[in-house]
Amino acid sequence: MEKLKRIFALIGAILLMALYGSTLIFALLDSPAASSLLSASIAATVLVPVLLYAYILIARILKHRGNDNDGSDI
Repeated sequence: MEKLKRIFALIGAILLMALYGSTLIFALLDSPAASSLLSASIAATVLVPVLLYAYILIARILKHRGNDNDGSDI
């Protein structure tokens, strides 16, 4: 499981680096489509880490939810 987490972390880091690079490239291009692509790239640069954080938070909550057996089931 730890190896899988490391692989996903590496993929996430590479994805973020690609998003930052594409944002820079789209900002420097002088094309009609560059403005739309720049907006999409900036949105993805913000949304991808937020969604990943939310996924990790929910997975952590659900993992601990199944382990809560304090004996209050009377």
